[in-house]
Amino acid sequence: MQFAGLNYLAIVLAAIAGFMFGWLWYGVLFSKAWLEAVGKTEEEIKGGGGPSPMPFVISFIALLIMAWVLAGVIGHLGPGEVTFRNGVISGAFIWLGFVITTLATNHAFQGSKRAQTLIDGGHWLGVLVLQGAVIGLLGV
Repeated sequence: MQFAGLNYLAIVLAAIAGFMFGWLWYGVLFSKAWLEAVGKTEEEIKGGGGPSPMPFVISFIALLIMAWVLAGVIGHLGPGEVTFRNGVISGAFIWLGFVITTLATNHAFQGSKRAQTLIDGGHWLGVLVLQGAVIGLLGV
């Protein structure tokens, strides 16, 4: 098996793209629907003195790790196979095989509303497809 290698700039840019997508998804498009789905108010989420920076720090670190692993998976397709198309397909397959299955199971046991699973699942699909696209586009 050949390995195409990793492009660390692509990994960082993919993490940034995923982070910005999360801001758009939860901050602009689905903020009210997500709050309703989780049964909380904006005040409850922000706490007394405003939002804590820790969830954002953890999120960005997680997105860096996710992009690094996704780059490794795409890189295992071999030299010449790290493409935009293969990046998007790989991101979608990772989402289908690992992310939405885990999320749906956890949400089912937690008694979460279906809307929360759809909103969160859509977010992670967007993140992984976007990260795969960035990694594939920039190559190794």
